[in-house]
Amino acid sequence: MTKMPVIATFTGAQIAPHIPDLSRLRAAVFREWPYLYDGDPATEAAYIEGFADCKDAVLVTATTANGEIVGAATGSAVEAHHDDFGEPVAAAGFDPSTTFYFAESVLLPDWRGHGLGHAFFDAREAHARARSYKRACFCAVVRPEDHPTRPKDARSLDSFWAKRGYRKIEGMVAHHAWRDIGEAEETEKPLQFYMAEL
Repeated sequence: MTKMPVIATFTGAQIAPHIPDLSRLRAAVFREWPYLYDGDPATEAAYIEGFADCKDAVLVTATTANGEIVGAATGSAVEAHHDDFGEPVAAAGFDPSTTFYFAESVLLPDWRGHGLGHAFFDAREAHARARSYKRACFCAVVRPEDHPTRPKDARSLDSFWAKRGYRKIEGMVAHHAWRDIGEAEETEKPLQFYMAEL
């Protein structure tokens, strides 16, 4: 059996050296369904550098025995994140100051289904609890059932998230714009929130 990647957690200034790897993973994984994100290195670098300066920012990585980072997950105070994601939290009646936001969780295909997704949640939840946050949330893009590029074998991650204790908060939706693969302009997409008490 292939040796499983090592999980490591980084905060503060420790995050900066890993920005290129996180950028690479985001660009690769977010091109896939359902995000279909046509990103570019400059935009990625600017976004990630901004994240690294956020309050209580955390980066969790999965690194193979040969030193390759094959997955990563991030989080920060929801108050420090983009308004597109922070404002819906307050509007739904949750205290942003005690809410931690999980941003990306990206893992290369060959390493999926081996428990690394759970490890990413475990590490970020531990980080949030250690800083006295009461709940954690994240959001996922909502695509139409009849979207022309939906894979025939596309499956929802709702059951995985439910096992972690995250429930869909009906009516709690963020909106954020990006350019899909094959499109000339950015278009706004809805992102559904999920939340769990810590």
